[in-house]
Formats: sequence, C-alpha cells, structure tokens
Amino acid sequence: MRLQVTRKQPNARMCFVCGLENVFGLHSRFYELENGELLALFTPRQEHQGYPGRLHGGLAATILDETIGRAVMIRYAGDIWGVTIDFSARYRQPAPLDEETRVIARIESDGKRFFEGSGEILLADGSVAIEGKGKYLKMPIDKIADFDHQGGEWQHLTEAGDPTSVVLPDKRK
Repeated sequence: MRLQVTRKQPNARMCFVCGLENVFGLHSRFYELENGELLALFTPRQEHQGYPGRLHGGLAATILDETIGRAVMIRYAGDIWGVTIDFSARYRQPAPLDEETRVIARIESDGKRFFEGSGEILLADGSVAIEGKGKYLKMPIDKIADFDHQGGEWQHLTEAGDPTSVVLPDKRK
C-alpha cells in the first residue's frame, strides 16, 4: 500500500536516535503518514552491531521506543511527547546492518495522561524483524528536556532524499 508523507518531524542536534551531529547515533528521520502512523528511516552502521552483521537488540528496542513515543506528536502537532513508562519488544528475525531500515509505529489508545502504542522494524521484503509496544506519559517538551527546543538544538530539516510517499506491506508478516 502506498501512503503519502504529510510532514517530516524535527531532528535534534545530539539525540542518540535522531541527532544529526551525534557521531555514534542512528541519525533517524521521522515522517508522518496520511494514515496516522509514523515512519522512521535509518541505516544501522557497523558500530550499531550486536552479533556481526546484525543490529544490536538494545538499539532495535531504542528505535522502536523512540518511534512509538514520537507517534503521539502527530495528534498534538508536536506539543505533546511520550515519556516511556513501560516498553517491551519481541525479536522475530535479525535486522541487518548497512541498509536503510524502516520502523513504523502507531497509537493504539490515547487517554488523558497516558497513551499506548505499538510498532515494528520491517525488513526489505516487508516482513517484521522486531515488534515493540509500550505505555507512555504525555508531556510537553519543555517539561521533559533542558534545552531550547525552539532554537538550534531542535530543527526541521529538509533533505534531498526525503520521501513524499512510502510503500508499506498491506499485512505485516
């Protein structure tokens, strides 16, 4: 199924997941989709390996947690963020290094103070490598982090490779 990208979310300067200047980081980019899901794109490098040639399981959990926690920004125009209360992952297949990897996440339930979400790391063939789900506290960014989120630490950047649409499997196996 082809879905349109409706908006790109901002990147931070030094965040491990989305930090553009963090030399050790994942350098993930996040795209809001027309169906209300959030897509993360990143390319795990050699320094992100667990077993040779495989993404480290803890880093797989990290990108899943971040993507699910950010998915709430779609509903609240970036004013509300998710702070992890509980997170679990299920590892179904190894995720490779050195190829662009897709993570997809959605909000399953949205309450007054909390939300729950789920997500998957997808392999190139559309199959699910890793599943995650979690519960999050909804908070404004100025209550979470000690930085100027309106300044240089947090930026909306347009890149030449930003997708305008994405093809996702109808059914995630």
